[in-house]
Amino acid sequence: MSFKDIINYKIVESENLTINIYNLLLASIIILAGVIIIRVIGGVFKRMIRKGRLDKGAGWSLFLVIKYIFWVILVLIVLETFGVKISIFLASIAALLIGVGLGIQQVFNDIASGIIILIERHLKVGDVIQIEDGTVGRVLSIGVRSSKIKTRDDIIMIIPNSKFVNDKVINWSLIEEKTRFHVDVGVAYGSDVEAVENILLACAGKNPEICSDPAPFVRFLSFAESSLDFQLFFWVENAFLVENIKSSLRFSINRDFKINGIHIPFPQRDLHFKSGMHSLNVQENEQNPENSV
Repeated sequence: MSFKDIINYKIVESENLTINIYNLLLASIIILAGVIIIRVIGGVFKRMIRKGRLDKGAGWSLFLVIKYIFWVILVLIVLETFGVKISIFLASIAALLIGVGLGIQQVFNDIASGIIILIERHLKVGDVIQIEDGTVGRVLSIGVRSSKIKTRDDIIMIIPNSKFVNDKVINWSLIEEKTRFHVDVGVAYGSDVEAVENILLACAGKNPEICSDPAPFVRFLSFAESSLDFQLFFWVENAFLVENIKSSLRFSINRDFKINGIHIPFPQRDLHFKSGMHSLNVQENEQNPENSV
């Protein structure tokens, strides 16, 4: 038996499939070459990430997409070497996808959204984001189908990528390094508004987490039904912890208001009785308790 006869020796033969020694050797070489190519591509991505030329999460997700596509093409080539008609194979896959399309369409939507995120790069690992339901978190990883964020409560959330593409998302990291926030404050009528402004600015100035440049400022918002409403605006660099900063600021404002005799109004109901009458006139007022009867 010649060498040509050996390599052409048929192990399996059917109408749509032929496997011989030559096909097995060729398929092995193709798979080995594919493994080497994937490792080389992975090494290139690792070097780019290490040198800072590519975001870690985006780079890894892009590598996975390339890897999956590459292996699909490689499998089709191997099947072609075994005599499998690719057109029939693709038709079978298409029929299968149509059959289960309704069940996995959301998965495809998430994968497509992941590719969009990688291309547009509006979302990166380390970004502080706020999703539509109000949850704020830091992006830990971006996958092909889903991503992970860590909330302020140190809870890890796995979110489908379609949420980042189809829903409204605030990316605080895309804003300037310093972000402006505000705290609402209401004081009783008759309060010294200049003193209120000075106290609010002093409280902001004492907080080490609040930036001095731009400087905080106070806005006299409105004459409300029961209070004089103010807003204290300030800038911070760490937007992820801004709720803790606001809380600390409110503690400081409440303490300094008490020291300086400035009152924060609360709802109160006054009852007025008329003698000789069986009717009761109830009038609701929201005012300073010191001025109530």
